[in-house]
Amino acid sequence: MIALRFAWRSLVRQPARALLGVLGVAAVGALLFDMLMLSDGLVVSMRDMLERTGFDIRITASGDLRRAGDRMHDTDATLAALRRLPQLGTVLAIRFVEAETDGPAGPMAMTLEGVQGDARPWTVLAGRDPAGDGEVVVSRALADALRLEPGGALTVRARCAASNQVLPPARLRVVGIAEFPFELVGDPTAGAAMPTLDAACASRTDEADIILASALGEVDATAAAVRAAQPRLNVATNEQVLGRLQRNGFTYFRQISAVLSAVTVGFALLLITVLLTVSVNQRLGEIAALRALGFSRRRVVADVLCESILIVGLGGLVSLPLGAALARGLDGILKTMPGIPGQMNFFVLEPATLGLHAGLLALTALAAALYPMQVVARLPIAATLRAEVLS
Repeated sequence: MIALRFAWRSLVRQPARALLGVLGVAAVGALLFDMLMLSDGLVVSMRDMLERTGFDIRITASGDLRRAGDRMHDTDATLAALRRLPQLGTVLAIRFVEAETDGPAGPMAMTLEGVQGDARPWTVLAGRDPAGDGEVVVSRALADALRLEPGGALTVRARCAASNQVLPPARLRVVGIAEFPFELVGDPTAGAAMPTLDAACASRTDEADIILASALGEVDATAAAVRAAQPRLNVATNEQVLGRLQRNGFTYFRQISAVLSAVTVGFALLLITVLLTVSVNQRLGEIAALRALGFSRRRVVADVLCESILIVGLGGLVSLPLGAALARGLDGILKTMPGIPGQMNFFVLEPATLGLHAGLLALTALAAALYPMQVVARLPIAATLRAEVLS
């Protein structure tokens, strides 16, 4: 405690140098904080989105749906077969169709989502769920763009068979405003029962893009039972989906996080080392006098270490709110990328992130003080005092 108070007095006596150090650490600490949140932010955010839907298993047609454009056929028979499995609870089929509606500035692209099963994937914010044919819920983005409220009307022109084929307009009644878990930024969405989607498509296709199911027991065992019952379909648990994303889509952000974290720690190390070295060199005469008065080598070395801890500690505290504000701004920019769900966050704060941030800054404070501590420990007292007098 005595060494800490002494180091604090040294900082106060040189406020410009101390402020430079604290602000420098705050800047690099904020960037380090953001990079640590970015490292696993997408994975944590995606896991939260998957868990909030209440479904544990995702069933699709074999192959890459986005590339092949394939859908599951015989949806009614597939749902009936899945409901007979005792390991499954809620089962829900979803089909997505591109559509357009009349916006304030002309035709506006949107997504029309049809569901068939025991539950709904969306969360109603105002109004109610669709209960009859021709009823839909709309996303907040679509409601704001068209100024829709429950009880209003929505006219859509679906593109069911091909993206360049526009069917005659279908007039739907808005019964609620809902939050869709995987709604893309800038892609307004409307959801309805499957018969309503079939009516908008002017035909019943008995197809689905994905089937969601909840497991009543152990998820992996349930998924294995589904695979055995439906070998022609692709069955994946939430953890398997996250594993694929980590190996493919999210690796890039983790690599960026690791590189920038190393750069920021290196910059902070260099900054604090330079500031402490300059401070020690300016106070060599004072330190030699203290040694001559009886201060031990360990004591003056501890003073330098405590000075480094104070600079990094104060800068680290300032870096947390600064990093949080920076993360919000960067998150808003990154969400403008195409294909990003609106509820996904790139920067996610977890308790482990705070611990890792504090640990890296603590190591930086210790490493930055090593050279100045060595200078103080090896300081020749008599020669330094003689040079100080002669100068």
